[in-house]
Amino acid sequence: MTSLTDPDFDEKYNPWQQLSSVVHYQNPWISVREDQVVNPTGGRGIYGVVSMKNKALGIVPVDADGNTWLVGQYRYPLNEYSWEIPMGGGPVELDILASAQRELKEETGFTARRWTNIARLHTSNSVTDEEGFVFLAEDLEHGDTEPEETEDLRLWKLPLSQAVQLVMDNRITDAISVAGLLKAERILRSRRPDMA
Repeated sequence: MTSLTDPDFDEKYNPWQQLSSVVHYQNPWISVREDQVVNPTGGRGIYGVVSMKNKALGIVPVDADGNTWLVGQYRYPLNEYSWEIPMGGGPVELDILASAQRELKEETGFTARRWTNIARLHTSNSVTDEEGFVFLAEDLEHGDTEPEETEDLRLWKLPLSQAVQLVMDNRITDAISVAGLLKAERILRSRRPDMA
């Protein structure tokens, strides 16, 4: 094992060797491939990878009083209801901020005059190459929602501190929401101590 303090540590070093790759399934959102590989210890095996065709985008909208909005919906893969920050996907070829602005408007009706990219993350990096971004949206202006035809959404306005407590109580479990809410709260607390 290499220590992080080792001056010769190369973060670009890749001990895996890909021998072949076959896509077994794809749709407009994902593709699933199986790679034949040589692993870091020299053994041969397979590696399954789910590739996303969109960037994952989350938005933490916060008003001047320290309130945020969560979006509730039933998540089919989990077979359970989920409270999350407003989120969606943006085509990889489009600007992520423009896609985040569209998602916020669709799900909450809000537009925001101030946007800060607060996080880049990978959602489950042992099985998917999905890359996500979280934005803090401030100076909000309310309008009409524009949900997609497959969405049955509920909105919940609550103090950001309460949303963070839902994270701490494991009532919010979506990874992008957990990271986004915790990061937004810390950033805002450093700017606005009254929100602590």
